[in-house]
Amino acid sequence: MKLFTTMLHIFALTCPCWGDEWTVAIVAHRGASSDAPENTVAAIKLAWEQKADASEFDIYMTKDGKIVVIHDADTTRTAGMSLQVAKSTLAELRLLDVGKWKGEKFADEKIPILEEMLETVPRGKKVFIEVKCGPEIIPELDRVLKAAKLNVEQTPIISFNAAVVTEIKKARPDLPAYWIVGLNKKEKPFADGLIEKAKAMKADGLDLSASPLVDADYVKAAKAAGLKLYVWTVNDVTTAKRMVEIGVDGITTDKPGWLREQLGK
Repeated sequence: MKLFTTMLHIFALTCPCWGDEWTVAIVAHRGASSDAPENTVAAIKLAWEQKADASEFDIYMTKDGKIVVIHDADTTRTAGMSLQVAKSTLAELRLLDVGKWKGEKFADEKIPILEEMLETVPRGKKVFIEVKCGPEIIPELDRVLKAAKLNVEQTPIISFNAAVVTEIKKARPDLPAYWIVGLNKKEKPFADGLIEKAKAMKADGLDLSASPLVDADYVKAAKAAGLKLYVWTVNDVTTAKRMVEIGVDGITTDKPGWLREQLGK
């Protein structure tokens, strides 16, 4: 029986099936960002090669109303040149190289538009789209998602901004939306109130930092409320194993291939 249980656990990690209660999804943070430049087409393609179940990436809106994939409000960190995303046109942003900082083999990697990232998503995989700006992006986001050849289950929206989650669910009640919250510096009463707040905004789940506050009882309470629960950003095996044991739905990591390998041992 012990051998059977061990084999079942390994199967759950290596052969995920969305909806099976014992499955923990491995979500690539900004793509396979440990090995490739974050939030690029190269990073998300590498995530799929590393057998990630899903990938996460960040979006902003440009001055001319296009949705681009980038984490920061300006381009300094990844491009070495300072442009404010919201005050720049897509054409201006596309002149930048956001790959070279990660290595010469990634030179000339451009800031992607949302459509380019969605085109990479294989059948059966998901992308968690993190909105970094405000609800003003929703009409264009809705347009792009409807034009993509993906099911709504494949494109959940996530955001730290509760107003974004609330407005997404008003505009697209069929589209999964998760509220992101950092718990590392918060007290337990704060954490306990998140489930009620998530339900009030009609969120489909919570995406929490992998804090000690996230324990088996917390996961049980979230699931009893009908919420999914994902955690971020886990790059160590000890924390990942604890999250598997307490039953979270998914673990976001910079190292999807490595983490899956480690959890399968």
